Amino acid sequence: MHRRPNPRGVFCNRTLNLRSIKAIGYDMDYTLVHYRMEGWEQRAYDYLKQGLLKRGWPVGDLAFDPDMAARGLIIDLELGNLVKANRFGYVKMAAHGTTALSFEDQREAYTRELIDLRIDRWVFLNTLFSISEACMYCQLVELVDAGELGVLSYRALYAVVRSTLDSAHAEGKLKAEIIANPDAFIDLDPETTLALLDQKKAGKQLLLITNSEWSYAAPMLGFALDRYLPRGMTWRELFDVSLFAARKPGFFSTSAPTYEVVGDDGLLREHRGLLGGGGCYVGGNAALVEESLGLEGGEILYVGDHIFVDVNVAKSVLRWRTCLIMREMEDEVAAIEAFADRQDALSKMMADKEDLEYSYSSLRLELQRVRHGYGPGGDRPAAAIEADAHAVREQLLAVDARIGPAASAFSRLRSDRWGLLMRAGNDKSHLARQVERYADIYTSRVSNFVQLTPFEYLRSPRGSLPHDPA
Repeated sequence: MHRRPNPRGVFCNRTLNLRSIKAIGYDMDYTLVHYRMEGWEQRAYDYLKQGLLKRGWPVGDLAFDPDMAARGLIIDLELGNLVKANRFGYVKMAAHGTTALSFEDQREAYTRELIDLRIDRWVFLNTLFSISEACMYCQLVELVDAGELGVLSYRALYAVVRSTLDSAHAEGKLKAEIIANPDAFIDLDPETTLALLDQKKAGKQLLLITNSEWSYAAPMLGFALDRYLPRGMTWRELFDVSLFAARKPGFFSTSAPTYEVVGDDGLLREHRGLLGGGGCYVGGNAALVEESLGLEGGEILYVGDHIFVDVNVAKSVLRWRTCLIMREMEDEVAAIEAFADRQDALSKMMADKEDLEYSYSSLRLELQRVRHGYGPGGDRPAAAIEADAHAVREQLLAVDARIGPAASAFSRLRSDRWGLLMRAGNDKSHLARQVERYADIYTSRVSNFVQLTPFEYLRSPRGSLPHDPA
């Protein structure tokens, strides 16, 4: 029986037996604490804009557009484009500045190019934190083209955007604003703590591993989690080990000193030896975590929202099991489900189109053989074959006319500009390839674990091949 997709489901790429998981580590930002993306990124954009105004750049009239970019898109630093690629690296959609490229311009730019994220020409948007900088970059490309920013390459332009945003974060004004008014930025989810308590009481050790500093993370965790915990319990008792300013991705591959947080004011003292139960630390490294827990590799599941920093490196370097948090999956799955009836009709029309194309091609071959006097058959006159081919061609045009609007509607699911995150046309997107390769499981939010048990055996669907029966 067909099971309808659940927007709050936990989706499995590689079979995962939760009974074998002894410890579960969590990132904080956009994982345990989910921000209202448009609000956070609007303020990040504002601070970025202020920094550029101080440089004397003419950006006063620019405005944040959250639909201009999406996780999984790729900035082309050579051409100043924002592109969407399929799993093989072929560009399927592209925009220069804020304007979509025509099919002809896109083909001219990328016919001979394949996206390879190992090359520094390409900047992959790994997380929702990338939306504000990508939006600003696209808008500034148009100022570069208009000659309003002097002689500046698209690569140099991105470096300015990145460094200006980094400086804004370093000043701490945005985070101070969020600490002062968390209700305006944080989307509360009471079932997050229920999921964590289920795992803890089932014998899992819970870890917090975040790049955020203690001074910011402590109040955010208190705001998002403490109200839903049993009386007298705080987030500090929830986690067996908490690590702040972890410097991921280096955390997973390098050794760094560890400092223990010894006061609520963030006072630190150098720590030597294993990590103690319930302790809060700054720095540290994954090797120390494994040694302290007496665990390694597949016994640890790490949950985070950043495709590279969280799931790619944890999987590639340590072979930890991984879970990617993608809040966008709720809209993605809901959009696909809402389109289901039209998708059935579209699939039927495509099947009809394939049958007609085969008939038309067969008639063309028959006509070719008759005209050149070779091969089997040849009993029918060329005029009769041409008439049949013309009739089939007319049917093909009629089917295409019906397919066009439905296919166009499918291409705009979730986003009129970029479509579905995990699809690029009829193929998987480059984002889907990254998720498939590095995330054992993925889901929209931590609280979705409530729909499972801590003893669940998650099985990946049977992989399909082109020669499998439909």
